[in-house]
Amino acid sequence: MAARRQERIEPSFGGKLDATGDDDFRVTADDRAVPSAANDRARKTANAEPKQRRSFFGPRKAKAGRRSAGSGGGGDGGGGSRRRKRGFIGHLFRTGFTLAIWGALGIAVLLGYFAVQLPSEAWEIPDRPPNVKIVAVDGRMMANRGLTGGREVSLDEVSPFIPQAVMAIEDRRFYDHFGVDPIGIARAAFENYQAGATVQGGSTLTQQLAKNIFLSPEQSLQRKIQEAILSLWLEQKFTKNQIMEMYLNRVYFGSGSTGVEAASRRYFNKSAADVDLHEAALLAGLLKAPSRLSPARDPEAAKQRADIVLAAMREEGFIDEAEFKAAKAEEPTKAKSFWTGAENYAADVVMEDLKDLIGDVKEDVIVETTIDLDLEKEAEKVIKATVYGAKQNVSQGALVAIDGTGAIRALVGGVDYSKSQYNRAFQARRQPGSAFKPFVYQTAMEQGWRPETVLNDAPVQIGNWTPQNYDNRYRGPVTIAVALQNSLNTIAAQLIDAVGPASVIETANRMGIKSQIGDNAAIALGTSEVSLLELTDAFTPYSNGGYEAKPHLVNRVTSETGKVLWERGAEVPPVIVDPDTVAMMNAMLARVVSAGTGRRAVLDGWEAAGKTGTTNDYKDAWFIGYTANLTTGVWLGNDNGARMQKVTGGSLPAEAWHAFMTAAHEGLPPTPLPGGYEIGGPQAPQIADGSDGGFYDPEMAGASDQYYAPAGQIPPENVGGEQRAADGAARVFNTPPPPGVTVERRVRNPSLLESIFGM
Repeated sequence: MAARRQERIEPSFGGKLDATGDDDFRVTADDRAVPSAANDRARKTANAEPKQRRSFFGPRKAKAGRRSAGSGGGGDGGGGSRRRKRGFIGHLFRTGFTLAIWGALGIAVLLGYFAVQLPSEAWEIPDRPPNVKIVAVDGRMMANRGLTGGREVSLDEVSPFIPQAVMAIEDRRFYDHFGVDPIGIARAAFENYQAGATVQGGSTLTQQLAKNIFLSPEQSLQRKIQEAILSLWLEQKFTKNQIMEMYLNRVYFGSGSTGVEAASRRYFNKSAADVDLHEAALLAGLLKAPSRLSPARDPEAAKQRADIVLAAMREEGFIDEAEFKAAKAEEPTKAKSFWTGAENYAADVVMEDLKDLIGDVKEDVIVETTIDLDLEKEAEKVIKATVYGAKQNVSQGALVAIDGTGAIRALVGGVDYSKSQYNRAFQARRQPGSAFKPFVYQTAMEQGWRPETVLNDAPVQIGNWTPQNYDNRYRGPVTIAVALQNSLNTIAAQLIDAVGPASVIETANRMGIKSQIGDNAAIALGTSEVSLLELTDAFTPYSNGGYEAKPHLVNRVTSETGKVLWERGAEVPPVIVDPDTVAMMNAMLARVVSAGTGRRAVLDGWEAAGKTGTTNDYKDAWFIGYTANLTTGVWLGNDNGARMQKVTGGSLPAEAWHAFMTAAHEGLPPTPLPGGYEIGGPQAPQIADGSDGGFYDPEMAGASDQYYAPAGQIPPENVGGEQRAADGAARVFNTPPPPGVTVERRVRNPSLLESIFGM
């Protein structure tokens, strides 16, 4: 039996083999590697048939009526189509995976490029600018100074409302994201799209922190990418609470306040720990636009933004409906456009002195000052009341109070610090007028003159200078004590002519006047400009018994941890005025207050002394006075040098001094001034004939009375019709003193410093 011929079966690409199948896809002669004649005929036959249309996904399906491989017939049919689809999807997957890898590599390279562009210091948290906390003598807060305006605080020291408010309005998913929040970005993009403008940002608190401490505010793709890189790094290096703490201490809240503590002090005058719900919402609201929304600039705008924050807090569940309504009902917070309070004048001076005391400030420090905050507030109140209540064209005033050691207890450099930070007590230099005369009289006392010495109040000419009394009257023979009591210019001129301007300058410098003083006789009437601080300080040795009293504001500087960086020594100051001179000056200056030009300064129960000062054109008015407890100087005037309407040192300045010193001495036991000198008493020169009980009473002196002047003094000419004697030991008129006459002295009162140091 002949062998059955085996029919050739062509290979297919899909479906199972089936001899009866009719494939749409066949291998033609063109697919052969080497075509033959048979192949050629087959190719022609195939070419004569209608060509099939091919699609991107393969050949079209068979027409109706024809069986396909997938319909139960033979051949590869639908199975091949499915395999071709799966192959294409796999191809797409492999292509997408490859692209993803290359994309990831590209992004990694891009991130690496921007990362290496960051400065090396970007990978280390920079130190926060140090804060200087300035406190009063009792530890109460006076001011914060430095670039931040407040100290750094831990999260435990902050009101819990503050971080809640910040998260509600700035980063609701703070504790859920990894530094960059794709969900937040998408949400912000949708909100902005809906609004047709940028109404919401997608930056996280971590990104904002990275921008604040590492980057510039430049808006660029590079900065945003670097911000994201640093945010991821921060999240890996620190906990969420640490990031929140750093953020709250470094973010800007407007009006010169960096950090939540600075802002709380600035706007509410309280610590961040004491901030309530409404205040916390206001602070969080400032973050959108710190300068524009500051309550110091626009309280209403700040309030509106705070209400939005409160609504966000309620939505997030941080507060309930009752809390929301109560906080929303709060009135807008109004804040000064600048720091307010006269204590800021002292704080400014502290900052000027601090570098000399400890060098550059490299950490948060606490400066303990000498300021008594109660006295400071009283001084501020008095100056405001005096200036605002005046009707004599007075617009400014200043006050300084110094104790016997030189410690400044109160300092007011102007009427309103928030409007003018110029310190008129420290920086301004003005002519003191007759308030300078005590240094002329002191020089005379140190050269042998006495309060009882009589000089002639009459017209006087010294070179081309012809001084006159302020009332253009002359009183004839008067004692030195009476001349100072009534501030007679002619007597002061005679004294400086006798002792010499150079001696008076030396006295003033020794007492504390550091400003340049002209070397001429006119300085007796206060023509050289001085500051209120140095003039007040120069009177302090009279109150403390003659000791030097260098003015100072700082007692100690410590770090926040308590380490002492600088501390004032406790050395006993030197004596710069002898006790006898102090006693005589106190006796004369006390009469200025009790019966002279400073009568409005009298203190009930306290022995007080001082001197008035008025410039000829009423541009400046002074009163410098003291007790054994405190020395205080007051100045009134105008910054532009405009004339006041006949304001003298014995009027408004003396009244302001009285008001402040009355409050400062309330409840203190009265203490007499050092010295105990009694004018016309046992210390006065004795008279030969004993016509007035053996002692000379200068207040009862007349032209024919008998008196003498010790050697070195220049008595007035033609008193009692006699010229000065040729006697070198004494200048005698009418009756010379008996030989061997001595001056008895009373036991003087101890000074404040002598009581303190047991001397």
